[in-house]
Amino acid sequence: MRDVDLHDGPFLHAQQQTEAYILRLQPDRLLANFRVNAGLKPKAPVYGGWESEPMWADINCHGHTLGHYLSACALAYRATGNKQYRQRIDYIAAELAACQKAAGSGLVCAFPKGAALVAAHLRGEPITGVPWYTLHKVYAGLRDATLLADSQAARAVLLRLADWGVVATRPLSDAQFEEMLKTEYGGMNEVYADLFVMTGNADYRHLAERFSQKAVLAPLVKGQDQLDGMHANTQIPKIIGFQRVAEVGGDPSYHAAAQFFWKTVALTRAFATGGHGDNEHFFAMADFDKHVFSAKGSETCCQHNMLKLTRQLFLQDPSAYYADYYERTLYNGILASQDPDSGMATYFQGARPGYMKLYHTPEDSFWCCTGTGMENHVKYRDSIYFHDDRALYVNLFVPSTVRWAEQGVSLTQETTFPAAARTTLRWSAKRATPIALKLRHPRWSRTATVLVNGQEAARSDEPGSYVTVDRAWKDGDTVELRLAMEPAAEHAPAAPDIVAFTYGPLVLAGALGRQGLTPGADIIVNERKYGEYNDTPATVPVLAGEAEALARNIRPVAGAPLEFTLAAQDGTPVRLIPYHRIAHERYATYWKLA
Repeated sequence: MRDVDLHDGPFLHAQQQTEAYILRLQPDRLLANFRVNAGLKPKAPVYGGWESEPMWADINCHGHTLGHYLSACALAYRATGNKQYRQRIDYIAAELAACQKAAGSGLVCAFPKGAALVAAHLRGEPITGVPWYTLHKVYAGLRDATLLADSQAARAVLLRLADWGVVATRPLSDAQFEEMLKTEYGGMNEVYADLFVMTGNADYRHLAERFSQKAVLAPLVKGQDQLDGMHANTQIPKIIGFQRVAEVGGDPSYHAAAQFFWKTVALTRAFATGGHGDNEHFFAMADFDKHVFSAKGSETCCQHNMLKLTRQLFLQDPSAYYADYYERTLYNGILASQDPDSGMATYFQGARPGYMKLYHTPEDSFWCCTGTGMENHVKYRDSIYFHDDRALYVNLFVPSTVRWAEQGVSLTQETTFPAAARTTLRWSAKRATPIALKLRHPRWSRTATVLVNGQEAARSDEPGSYVTVDRAWKDGDTVELRLAMEPAAEHAPAAPDIVAFTYGPLVLAGALGRQGLTPGADIIVNERKYGEYNDTPATVPVLAGEAEALARNIRPVAGAPLEFTLAAQDGTPVRLIPYHRIAHERYATYWKLA
């Protein structure tokens, strides 16, 4: 990320909104219950929501936000170089080190029952909540602080915590361990695999394998989809861990499991937006019509984690279909999840017709999606470009500059995409440098044409591939990629009369106005009440006809980029805009055709 600069556009705006939120939060308030559990006096009152309110005490997610916050600060520091983030990381690490010293343990936690909750879980006693899931966020935050911000203070705390985990779980038999893993545990396998790479300590790799739930792994290795009814975001982080375990020398079947899971979720279970699930759970796709219009569809954390898995798999197999899914979910799941005015983020992004996006409060929510939301918008630059020894991949069409120091070149991308279906790239080079430039030909574009210095150099009629221009690039060389965007209709095989409309990678939403809404009514505390907030009746247009014919009748609005109209059954025009631009108004993304 340090080698990529974002330029003006919606992604940079989203990053800046999240940065402002990160810097408003007070580390001492996030640390309060960690200090209490270590026998130290808190320096500031704890935040609300999941962090302290009795309503959420049973889930035992207290302290998860601190982990996400460390990751967000590390990502923001890596992206921007702003020293404020590094200072906050080192301050938090020093405070956690003080907690470890005071408690005489490597374990740091903020649970109301402290270490006793974890001890009971390790003994196999009945508990409420998800202690390993929560601890994983702290592990991951310290890992990111170490690797992305080079914080030695964070590394020291992390290794003490990691060694505590090795000792604490060692007495468990394999059967006892597997029983423990029936409770959500985040990506503990991933983080211990990373710890093995960081240290070479074989204990860490062994524990990564133990934290890989065999009951979930086994059917995936066999190519069996048994996901119906399973809690979606419980599974995705452990699948990320399967892939990471395979990468650090584990059984290759772990990679096969991750690959099959990705194909199952991304290609057969995803909504048009790239999200999936209803009320946090996978459902049988034969029942699509019973779930698609839920207000609790598409949990944002799931999209966050599916993109992490997609990026992992792309690094092993740079295929365009991974990048296609990444692009679609990035626009319609991640960019769409942020309130462009406040910087707050969604929990669910359901498709109930006439409902609206709901965002967390700054200090009284602290949902899981608040935490991943802090991370999402400060790491956009990590998946625009990729390279191997001599090829540079351009996966996303985002205004930016990438520097490839080893080759002595940089490439600046100038584009208004997706408002215009083209992008221009300009080389800066110290000398003529042979590089294979691989430009993604998205599956939504019928053709792709590449011009070099104004002359056609390549053409592709294979959507879902890369167009390669391999030559010695000189300073000032210009490359233009021209694509074709057009409205289209999408539906699940089991529900051909329920459709979403797209334009290139964008889902088009019916913008239905603020019927019955008051300013601020979409900033909420309780994510459990999605579907209840602002639940006044709203008028939703009815569309009638054949899906593909309707898509052909979508018309652009003159002088308004990415704004379209489509006639409803009664002849009134329905205003369609990209879903990621919807905020503070009612919308519809799926339509049941009359």
